[in-house]
Amino acid sequence: MTIIYQVITASVILLVGWNLFREKRLVEQMATALVLIPLILRVLMIK
Repeated sequence: MTIIYQVITASVILLVGWNLFREKRLVEQMATALVLIPLILRVLMIK
């Protein structure tokens, strides 16, 4: 079950990361980066 959770979270990270590099406005990039931080920590199983 943990592996499935990590795969789903990793796919969300890829989509959000793609959005981060597509976005042109700095404010939107910063907001996206703030969303990425907890997702990356969840994939690495760091609380």
